[in-house]
Amino acid sequence: MSKFPLDLAKVREFGNLDFLARQLVEGFITGLHKSPFHGFSVEFAEHRLYNTGETTRHMDWKVFAKTDRLFVKRYEEETNLRCHLLLDTSSSMYYPEETYGKMTFSIMAAASLAHLLQRQKDAVSLATFSDQIEIQTQVKSTPSHIHKILLELEGLLQKPRPLRKTSVAEVIHLLAEKIHKRSLVILFSDMFDDLEHSEQLFSALQHLRHNLHEVLLFHVTDRRTEEQFAFEDRPYEFIDLETGEKVKVQPNQVREQYQQFVQRFYQDLKLKCGQYKIDFIEADIAQGFDPILTAYLVKRSKMK
Repeated sequence: MSKFPLDLAKVREFGNLDFLARQLVEGFITGLHKSPFHGFSVEFAEHRLYNTGETTRHMDWKVFAKTDRLFVKRYEEETNLRCHLLLDTSSSMYYPEETYGKMTFSIMAAASLAHLLQRQKDAVSLATFSDQIEIQTQVKSTPSHIHKILLELEGLLQKPRPLRKTSVAEVIHLLAEKIHKRSLVILFSDMFDDLEHSEQLFSALQHLRHNLHEVLLFHVTDRRTEEQFAFEDRPYEFIDLETGEKVKVQPNQVREQYQQFVQRFYQDLKLKCGQYKIDFIEADIAQGFDPILTAYLVKRSKMK
């Protein structure tokens, strides 16, 4: 399996993103006990009295044994899964700038999941955002629609516009209102919003769950530098990719305080996701794209 960095040149080496995602999906589904994603299936709604002459296929024999009366199970209409892929495209997602590592991870994971879902005849939508919603496609399952999504994703590997800020909390609230039917929502983000007011971010995630969506969060980071602050002990000039603000600092002078602040935020985020029953996937890009996504899909397939 391939390792990062995987840049646009690597995608072109394989032909295109569409082809590469297809090949990766073939590898992912090999060995899975059963599909990690499948439609919500038919859901029981209520009982009604049996009418003479109709099929007994949905007869509830357990109720008959207890009451000596014939009841038929009524179900909600069967529907395929509806999946919304939400992709943070703010400037911090293009870090490290040499490889666009976090963005590349997110694009490859989103493309592979789109292919996987389409194979199951499930419907997929793509929404990209920074401080506002930029792209939001329809929710469809046709091959041509998935191809359109992949073209949108591939376009994100081009040189990004500078100083794109993020408003994860605000945008998630907006999207939660736009996604009306119960869906699977998969979010790719480093979650670098206003970390000092993280309760707004947690409220937005809770909004998705309140609306009965199943939520997966791929927390995409370069753990070595963004969490551990593992820079050499020499003077650096750090540049905020979203604001352009610059600060000169000696890493060893701020490392401990930085680590405590960031780790506290990460732990709070992970804890809140657990409380809200959101799947939290730690996606350290240094581990490679394939192992992280494959491990999650295998884990999910065993939970079904």
